[in-house]
Amino acid sequence: MANQGPTFGLSRDIRNKIEKKYEPELEERLVEWIIAQCGASVGRPEPGRMGFQAWLKDGTVLSLLINSLYSEDQKPIKKIQDTDKAFKQMEQVSQFLKAAENYGVNKTDIFQTVDLWESKDMAAVQRTLMALGSIAVTRNDGHYHGDLNWFHKSCDKITSQRKLESTRK
Repeated sequence: MANQGPTFGLSRDIRNKIEKKYEPELEERLVEWIIAQCGASVGRPEPGRMGFQAWLKDGTVLSLLINSLYSEDQKPIKKIQDTDKAFKQMEQVSQFLKAAENYGVNKTDIFQTVDLWESKDMAAVQRTLMALGSIAVTRNDGHYHGDLNWFHKSCDKITSQRKLESTRK
């Protein structure tokens, strides 16, 4: 965790609550999906929160993931950079977040770059990836790869409205 000293009192309590929200089992499922979606060339992270964070931190895997949900001519991230420069890596993560929002992930489900980059809230990263996977499964447009049972189908507004109308009749 970059630039963080020891925490005490309320700060430590808050940090512990955030860390307890991280689910190691969910990490395994997300890793399996990302590999199924992007291919084995993305590698596999070391098990655990820090390995998962290191794997995603530069934004390369995230960019490949969001691009894999589109056809070749519609990829939202045109240039995926493999760089050691921190500001470029953070920019790439930000591009993923914007593309995820455009894909349909709610703003409330999107993590902040610092949540991933400084490992401040890896549970938020998990929530974003879960929301993305749920939307991909729901779209059923042929771009999702992996087990359909890994994610719940999202209920969109049109489907909800139709169900509500049919119950009123």
